[in-house]
Amino acid sequence: MNLFRSVRAVADASATGSGTIDWDAVAEASKAATDPGSLDLSSAERTGYAADVSDARERLAVVADVSFDVPDVVEVQNRHHWIDANVETFRRIMRPFEEHGPMVFPGVTRAVNTGTFAFVLSFLGNNVLGQYDPLLLAEGDDDHGLYFVHPNIRRVADSLDVEYPRFRRWIAFHEVSHAAEFGAAPWLSTHLESRMERGVDALIDGDLDRDAFRELDTAMTAVEGYAELLMDRAFDDDYEDLRRKLDERRRGGGPVAKIARRVLGLGLKRRQYERGARFFEYVADERGVAAASLVWEHPENLPTDAELDAPERWIARVSP
Repeated sequence: MNLFRSVRAVADASATGSGTIDWDAVAEASKAATDPGSLDLSSAERTGYAADVSDARERLAVVADVSFDVPDVVEVQNRHHWIDANVETFRRIMRPFEEHGPMVFPGVTRAVNTGTFAFVLSFLGNNVLGQYDPLLLAEGDDDHGLYFVHPNIRRVADSLDVEYPRFRRWIAFHEVSHAAEFGAAPWLSTHLESRMERGVDALIDGDLDRDAFRELDTAMTAVEGYAELLMDRAFDDDYEDLRRKLDERRRGGGPVAKIARRVLGLGLKRRQYERGARFFEYVADERGVAAASLVWEHPENLPTDAELDAPERWIARVSP
């Protein structure tokens, strides 16, 4: 970790190139501020990751009664690998702003934006455990990706005082649950992309498309909630202690971490988990997991914002 090199990369962004963000500097600065961590895996650990993903796929397919494939790209990464993969994601999302956004003070804006995204990627790189990446807004035929940030998984398992192989397996089941959703719903990526693009285009025009962001939030609540349902029904061990300890850890941390979590909307994501989980638990208890899986048959089956808090209305509409 080299904080001087990180600051230097951001400072240089104000003097070179064009555009509102220097993405090469973002990657350099975020990695300079982040210890990559060790990827010195034993053969047992490599076998363990592969077995966890394979077992999760088989269990989830049976429990959800849906057909899906695990992404071709399954990587055990260090923190720098994760940052490299996600710089491209952030670049795709921010491209419309870069193409149309105003540049009142070009040098200052470029440096501030570059520093902001370097901080975000460094913070996330130090905290993300696993990620299912549907590669939203990607061009061409890019496949989806499944990533495990090994140094973070090991560090968090130790800090929570939980058995590492069990914790690693829990993370694998959660991320493969997301793969199940996108595999069962080929339309889901396009649905999320369209709402994201509508919202971004409106912001660029100085407007706020509340419907687009509401629909995006509703869809993501369904995504997170359904994954929680599958985890609850498919994981081959009780995991309440893992969830409780991880939640307690996330609520802790220093002032910088708390501010970063608030700015990044990580509290919102937790609310999406909880709200979506309540919805799908009700549906599964009333009609079974297969009925809950009907949500992925086509976009019209997604719950509305009102139905998320009144799942009986969704059942009456979709699974009478």
